Amino acid sequence: MKTTSVQREYFLDSIRAWLMLLGIPFHISLIYSSHHWHVNSVAPSWWLTLFNDFVHAFRMQVFFVISGYFSYMLFLRYPRARWWKVRVERVGIPMLTAIAVLTLPQFIMLQYVKGQADKWHTLSGYEKYNTLAWELISHLWFLLVLVVLTTLGLIWFKNISARIAEGRFGALKNITLGKLSIIFFSLGVLYAIIRRTLLILYPPILSDGMFNFIVMQTLFYAPFFILGALAFKHPSLKALFTTPSRGCTLGAAAAFIAYLINQRYGSGDAWMYETEYVITMVLGLCMVNVVFSLGHRLLNFQSARVTYFVNASLFIYLVHHPLTLFYGAYITPHIGSNTLGFISGLVFVIGIALVLYEIHLRIPVLRFLFSGKPQNKPVTTAPEQKELQ
Repeated sequence: MKTTSVQREYFLDSIRAWLMLLGIPFHISLIYSSHHWHVNSVAPSWWLTLFNDFVHAFRMQVFFVISGYFSYMLFLRYPRARWWKVRVERVGIPMLTAIAVLTLPQFIMLQYVKGQADKWHTLSGYEKYNTLAWELISHLWFLLVLVVLTTLGLIWFKNISARIAEGRFGALKNITLGKLSIIFFSLGVLYAIIRRTLLILYPPILSDGMFNFIVMQTLFYAPFFILGALAFKHPSLKALFTTPSRGCTLGAAAAFIAYLINQRYGSGDAWMYETEYVITMVLGLCMVNVVFSLGHRLLNFQSARVTYFVNASLFIYLVHHPLTLFYGAYITPHIGSNTLGFISGLVFVIGIALVLYEIHLRIPVLRFLFSGKPQNKPVTTAPEQKELQ
């Protein structure tokens, strides 16, 4: 077994947990935003739309950097076959469990909420398959992407280790945030070209759920995943992100303004989506510095309360989505104020999710199904650095 001793990164544990939990206000605000979703309030709220756009523009990019960071750390610690097996189990088992007990009932509920239950038999075989792909994967898409990235990581991480041993990553010692921004801008342009090419050659492929998750989302988030791995191995690169940068803060603000302008005035036929990917590629990089530097300064400590939410974050995220849709479908229509509805939704979803989390902790089979970890040992309160890294 390979061993690599590292000092615990409490701030990264915390950031990863809070980014996941940020999905709760993100999805609740989506109900009250101007964006069309499964369920929406009668009239949209401008500030909740703004909040929703802000969270959407950077959250998952930063998350995948942290995932790549911890993934490579564990890759260096364990044999490759065991690393892949444990990683896939701890991501794949909760995903499959959530599909069976959460998103399938959620899909059935939405069929009745949207009045489409009677139309199911009229769909073709492919339409049924594709609808189920979108609806059952739902908010679990990032788990599927992590399975794909983990599998690709078997090759990528081996090559990274080999190139580091050969001294071929020496340039990273002198890399700057400005150079990284140019690289990620270029990657964003490349991704936009690939997407537009697919749109020209075979438009239906971009509407295919599994192709979107396995190919397109993986392509977009792979650079952030690899960046995280490189940041683990190169302290100078990691220091770029944990050291506050006024340039990154201003760059993030400028990129977000560009994102809002594109959302407001862009058109799908006029490169709106391609422009969005270029913007969010750069915005995501800038926000890695903003989030990491803030987290390093404010969250780099051990706390029983923080540890609780670090351990609970995956379960809470998994169950929050059907709870949010239930709230939006059956409770939102009875609350006249969008702001009050948003706050009430947070209390409703988080409250029930915490109760369900405590119940599942007391049932070993549920602990296994929602974590992918064998339950032959007592539950500990130490934060896990294995399940999603």
